[in-house]
Amino acid sequence: MNEGLDQDTLEMVLDSIGMYADAKLSDQALLEFDSEDRFPEEIVRGMCGDELGVSLLFIPEAYGGMGGGSFDVYRVCELMASIDVGIATGVLATFLGSDPIVFGGTEEQQALWLSRIVDDGLLMAYGATEPEAGSDLAAMKTTAERIEDDGEVVGYRISGNKQWISNGGYADLYTILALAPDGPSWFVVDRSADGFTQGKPEDKHGIRASNTAALSLMEVEVGADRLVGGAEGLGLTQAQAVFGYTRLMVAAFGLGAGWAALDRAIPYSAERIQAGGPLSEKQGYTHKLIVPHVCRLEAARAYIEETAERLDSGEEKLNTEGAIAKYMASEAGNAAADAAIQAHGGYGYTKEYMVEKIKRDVRITTIYEGTSEIMEMTISRDRWQQHLKTRGAYYRDAATALEALHATNPECGADVAALASHALAVVMESARVHRLTRNQHLLFRLGELVSLAECAGALARRSARATDGTLSSKADRRLDDKALAAVSRVFAREAAARVGQEGVAQVLRAAEPDTFDPAALAQSVGLEQIFAAQTGMASDMDEVATSVYEAAAGH
Repeated sequence: MNEGLDQDTLEMVLDSIGMYADAKLSDQALLEFDSEDRFPEEIVRGMCGDELGVSLLFIPEAYGGMGGGSFDVYRVCELMASIDVGIATGVLATFLGSDPIVFGGTEEQQALWLSRIVDDGLLMAYGATEPEAGSDLAAMKTTAERIEDDGEVVGYRISGNKQWISNGGYADLYTILALAPDGPSWFVVDRSADGFTQGKPEDKHGIRASNTAALSLMEVEVGADRLVGGAEGLGLTQAQAVFGYTRLMVAAFGLGAGWAALDRAIPYSAERIQAGGPLSEKQGYTHKLIVPHVCRLEAARAYIEETAERLDSGEEKLNTEGAIAKYMASEAGNAAADAAIQAHGGYGYTKEYMVEKIKRDVRITTIYEGTSEIMEMTISRDRWQQHLKTRGAYYRDAATALEALHATNPECGADVAALASHALAVVMESARVHRLTRNQHLLFRLGELVSLAECAGALARRSARATDGTLSSKADRRLDDKALAAVSRVFAREAAARVGQEGVAQVLRAAEPDTFDPAALAQSVGLEQIFAAQTGMASDMDEVATSVYEAAAGH
């Protein structure tokens, strides 16, 4: 169990980051980094090192760090991304690079390297992805040949190429995944090692303030003490052990960038006069370009916070939960940024306005640390197994629990979220009976529907906890309890409608002709109840809009 930072310390860290950004990362500076395609090395090193020490958050106290927990990391990652996703990537790539050591290193390796990050402010990089293998770590071609002396392994000779490596051109230290004789293994490699070269920076669509470069290793020799964990073949296990955690970081990036875009669109619309009044008073604007994205981002936040609390309580290998959080938050952040451009009209399409840059930056969150499509497949495969193991009870039980929550907290939208879980259970059972998951496309779409249903449940629970006063003291408080309940009701309706309608449509598309009675399938999924639950949506969206604009005016 890792309780992480106390509330006061977390707030101090967040305030320090905010003040640093106010002093050194103005909009003008960020736009210059972007236009010049420049990695601001001095800024990133300052944030990681003595000036700010963000990297201390990720290092256990035993090695001189702060020992932050998953919840603390999420809050910091969200704030960092709201400032600039590219700089956030540069700062937090050091943590990703240290992951294999933190979670798989020997005590001696942890003491040596983690202490050096603290004492020397090292930048690190995570060398896993390869040009042809992409995210499929098992298909890598980089090799580590043993160097032996009188039958004893004294080192390794590493050869291969890595691609899309954050901090690749500037890191002091690298963790490199390579295929050793006994299987994939991580190695610690110094920047200055003979035969190790870093490529030119990639000319990227977004996050241009981060450095991304290819790595080339030509018979790079390292000592046996550089084998992470002291044994070969542990590399994929070590990588898998942290996906639930690292994907939560990227989820927080999507969340922070999405809200950063909305935080610019909201005040703009309050001042922009069209047809005799501000855009902020027109439903055609707020109920398309603002409110739905607020609700989707907050649904992602609820799932992120719930997963972070589970990780901090000692649960391990929440890879699927991490995938759901990343998928929902990155897709929601990307959509919110796109809407923010639309919300600014022609101005939003110009590089003078930050929303244009934010949109290009947040796009990466749907790609790195596993694409949205890999997330969909990860989610659907795991939850499909849960459906089979429980004989269809997994989402039926989730619906029952949400109905019980509604009985004690009738304003949080749990009853409608329950409809989404019920519909999902029926859709999955229909797919099982007719063996429809042989269609890969259906399996991918199930990943999306699972994410919607589970995030609706998490948001309802978060709203209920806020009302009951049991929400974590470190939780984000952007919305008051009443507004959060309205947000939950809005998203629950959207999730139920999409799971129900899209679920029926996907089953029918995958099935052979005349296999299903569409009307009977729609009835079993509960479409009539889902449609009936849409009543009151507009008034709840009005309430969300009022709350969001009042909060913006108060700031």
